[in-house]
Amino acid sequence: MIEKHFILEEADPQTFFGANNANLRMLRALCPKLRIVGRDNVIKVMGGEEDMAEFEETFASLEKHCAKFNRLTEEDLLDIVKHRSASKDVSEDVIVYSTTGKPIAPRSENQRRLVEAYNNCDMLFAVGPAGSGKTYTAIALAVRALKNKEIKKIILSRPAVEAGEKLGFLPGDMKDKIDPYLQPLYDALEEMILPAKLQEYMATNVIQIAPLAFMRGRTLNDAVVILDEAQNTTSAQIKMFLTRMGWNTKMIVTGDRTQIDLPPTAKSGLVESMRILQGIPGIAFIEMDKKDIVRHKLVTKVVEAYEKESERRKAEHKAISSMSANT
Repeated sequence: MIEKHFILEEADPQTFFGANNANLRMLRALCPKLRIVGRDNVIKVMGGEEDMAEFEETFASLEKHCAKFNRLTEEDLLDIVKHRSASKDVSEDVIVYSTTGKPIAPRSENQRRLVEAYNNCDMLFAVGPAGSGKTYTAIALAVRALKNKEIKKIILSRPAVEAGEKLGFLPGDMKDKIDPYLQPLYDALEEMILPAKLQEYMATNVIQIAPLAFMRGRTLNDAVVILDEAQNTTSAQIKMFLTRMGWNTKMIVTGDRTQIDLPPTAKSGLVESMRILQGIPGIAFIEMDKKDIVRHKLVTKVVEAYEKESERRKAEHKAISSMSANT
C-alpha cells in the first residue's frame, strides 16, 4: 500500500469537495479500494499502486473540470470517474465561466469582433457607449488567458479622474484611496474568479490593479494589460501606457468618447491615439454602438436620447456660427 498527497492548485477546494463534502463522499464511494481524506486544499490517498495510478488521472481530470467551469456537480464527478462523455454543452463562443458556472460569451456582433481581434492582434482599442461590454469582455479574455497559462499576470489600470464630482482627500492608505476608482474592475473579476482564488491572485500580484500614474518606468511582460476609461487620459499618459508593452503581452484599451471628464482645455489621449495609430499592423480598433448595449433596455434609450441632444446642440451651434459669419 502506498500513500500520496494531491494538492488542489487550480480548483477551489470548497467547490471541489462540494457542499458538506458531498463530492468527497461520492468520490470515496466510487473508489472503494482507496482511502481518501481531504483537508484544506490537500487530498491524502492510500491504496494499491494500480488503483493509485488510475486515481491520479481521475484527479487531474476532476481538477481541470472544476477550474474551468467553476463547478463540480455529482453528475460531472460521476461522468469523469466512469470515463463517460461529459454532458455539459460547451459552446465555442464561451470565453470563460462565471463563479456560478454560467458561461460568459460575446452577446453582440462587435463583442465577437473584439474576441477575434484579441486572437489576431496584440494591441486593441475598444470604444463605445456605457453598457456595451467593452471592459467586461476584455477582463473575460484576460481571465481565460490566465487560466490557460498563456500569461503570468493580469494588469488592470484606470486614470484616477472623478466623474464630475470633487471627492476631496480620501481617507486610508494608498489602496483605500484608489479602490473607489477601480471598483468596476473588481466587480467584473469577482464574477469570474472565486473569492479565495481572487484574494490569492491579488496577494501574490498575479492580478494587479493600479492607477495609471503607477505605470511609468515599467516593462510589462507575459501579461494581459487593460486600460479602462481611457477617454480620461491625456496624450502624454496614454503614450506612456502604450509604450510599457513587453514580450508576450496583450494590451486592451477601452473607453467611451462621449464620457470625457477631463477639463475642457485638455485633449483626450484616447481620441488622439486612435487617430495617430490607425493603419498600423497588429493594432485593432473595435467601434461599439448602442446595438451592443447589454444592460437594462433603458440604458439604450438613455444613450439614444443623449445622442439626439448632442446632435441638436451641434446643429444649433452651427446655425449660430453661420449667422455670425453672415453678419
